[in-house]
Amino acid sequence: MIKNVHTRTVAEGVGALIDTLAGPDDRLWPHDHWPAMRFDRSLAVGAVGGHGPVGYTVEEHVPGRRVRFRFTAPDGFDGYHELTAEGAELRHELVMCARGLARLSWPLVFRPLHDALIEDAFDLACREMGVPHRPARWSAYVRLLRAVLRRMESRKGATASPYRADRRTADRDPRRRRVTDPRRG
Repeated sequence: MIKNVHTRTVAEGVGALIDTLAGPDDRLWPHDHWPAMRFDRSLAVGAVGGHGPVGYTVEEHVPGRRVRFRFTAPDGFDGYHELTAEGAELRHELVMCARGLARLSWPLVFRPLHDALIEDAFDLACREMGVPHRPARWSAYVRLLRAVLRRMESRKGATASPYRADRRTADRDPRRRRVTDPRRG
């Protein structure tokens, strides 16, 4: 059984950010540097979607407090991940059994990328709520994985890749402006 938990004290009212997920004014998902979260409809129980190669269905949604996603892909991801807000605390929890190839792909590829993505989401939550914070840094291994993914996508002919995110593009949106962020050189 895999249990992966991230928490961050942000600010009272942080739960409102959960409800913007995958919407036109998403204020929580760091889609400027990661695959966007998308659903077949607005965030509600039964919505089907995911981000990148990770698919899921909205299993539970309590507006302003919690959303739980049940994995549908990749093969071997049997479980859920959820975002919850209680007071000023934002929490992401992933609970799953990895089966087959996922027993290797989770620790070698998905976990490091997942951890970096969630910390970026929490950084965005802090910026959105006006909370001073020190941005998380991507490890050398995460940067290597992103470079490999970029190369794989360019071989497939992808023209727009979230792994190719350009800071100049992200900086056009003042909500996404970064003062200094050495990991994104």
